Amino acid sequence: MNTYTEHTQASPEIYSLNNVSRAFGKGKDELQVLSNVDLTLREGEIVGMLGRSGSGKSTLLRIIAGLIPPTSGEVRYNGHLLNGPAEGVAMVFQTFALFPWLTVLENVEAGLQALQVERKEARKRALAAIDLIGLDGFENAYPRELSGGMRQRVGFARGLVVNPTLLLMDEPFSALDVLTAETLRTDLLDLWSGKQLPIKSILIVTHNIEEAVLMCDRILVLSSNPGRVVAEIKVPFEHPRNRLDPTFRQMVDDIYALMTDRRSADATSTGKSELKMGSPLPEVSTNLIAGLIETLAAEPYNGEAGLPDVAERRLLEVDDLFPVAEMLEHLGFAELKGADITLTEAGKLFADYGTQERKTLFAEHLVKHVPLAARIRQVLQERNGHRAPECVLNRNWKIR
Repeated sequence: MNTYTEHTQASPEIYSLNNVSRAFGKGKDELQVLSNVDLTLREGEIVGMLGRSGSGKSTLLRIIAGLIPPTSGEVRYNGHLLNGPAEGVAMVFQTFALFPWLTVLENVEAGLQALQVERKEARKRALAAIDLIGLDGFENAYPRELSGGMRQRVGFARGLVVNPTLLLMDEPFSALDVLTAETLRTDLLDLWSGKQLPIKSILIVTHNIEEAVLMCDRILVLSSNPGRVVAEIKVPFEHPRNRLDPTFRQMVDDIYALMTDRRSADATSTGKSELKMGSPLPEVSTNLIAGLIETLAAEPYNGEAGLPDVAERRLLEVDDLFPVAEMLEHLGFAELKGADITLTEAGKLFADYGTQERKTLFAEHLVKHVPLAARIRQVLQERNGHRAPECVLNRNWKIR
């Protein structure tokens, strides 16, 4: 840990954000997406950003790229205030974002054409990038002829060909299958460790906690609504990293615990949340709720499990697993403590019940634990025929 700290302090600073905030809309319709974000990127490091939906990760990337300005705060690139698109910053997107009518070579050359690089030099650099990223021989192929992993390699080559100082990656592996994503991650890390990439620093946004610990030197955890940095974690392991190492697994577990702690995950929360009339609920289907209960009730968990292990077994990302787990807790079917989830007696009953009994139990818990559901039920019971016109919810979430 000390070695890492000394290295980053001695490395030149590439990027800094000081007290950056960003809002969209005006007046009563204003939505605060980022609040007072401080961030520093230094040469020779990979930095990861973890955060749930609503934490403003993609917005932050666009501010760093100079594509949108902050509402307030200061952005510096190579020591200078940033005003407009940042030269020397490239981005790899979650979706492949390739031009389907262009070949691999033409897609990679597109960024160089925008920079008005001389044609002969552009061709030379594009071919070198294609070879570097492992696509030699596919220069004349069209995106439709490539697998998902190969198309994302084209996206990487297009970002690298401009010789950027900083490479921004917005969930670059999330659209790929598990094996393809693992291969591409390994290849990228090998190129980075071998100093074969023309870039000085990488900032990667991800929902995958294990991916962040596997790749990054530092991990920033963002809160939600609005987004702000609530934790900065230094990863002390050397590359290549062993996922099965107990210290590696412990760090993954610790970050899961941090992100399930509402005092960290939500900037406005002070602990376990209690639903009120206007409280938003996680948008999850009843099928996912039932599926997670069944998984937890069965072997090898028998009602209690660590979230990292459940995520790995069910191939779920943070934004897929956490909302379902939180909904189980809201409904009284499970309890969350750190990175662990435990079924309550009601949750165990739900797992044992048949379809109709499950519907009855779910309805009872919905009315008991969700005030808005209880209010709707009360209104219907008070009316003749138990019918009511469409309810209009005001800003206080009261039915009228």
